Amino acid sequence: MALARELANGVIVRLLDVRQPEEFALAALPNARLIPLDRLDNCIDELLDWQEENVVVYCHHGIRSLHATRWLQQQGFSTVRNLVGGIDAWSIEVDPAISRYH
Repeated sequence: MALARELANGVIVRLLDVRQPEEFALAALPNARLIPLDRLDNCIDELLDWQEENVVVYCHHGIRSLHATRWLQQQGFSTVRNLVGGIDAWSIEVDPAISRYH
């Protein structure tokens, strides 16, 4: 995964988790900021300092984060992208120490 290579090479990446708090408690990427998708539009002010940053949005399987990524692009976030496959794919392909859940 490109994100894993970037993090391993010290690239600064802002991680936005758009799952629910109970999912975040089960498994999360280090230094991720949690803002559930259903609250994203109300919490956009919390992310304005990331507008020109390298942002990766993730969820469980990559569907909610794809919606969030598209919405953030519409809000002017220039370098935001989706973690395809979400944290589930990350736990399979990159870090099996991160718990998988259903």
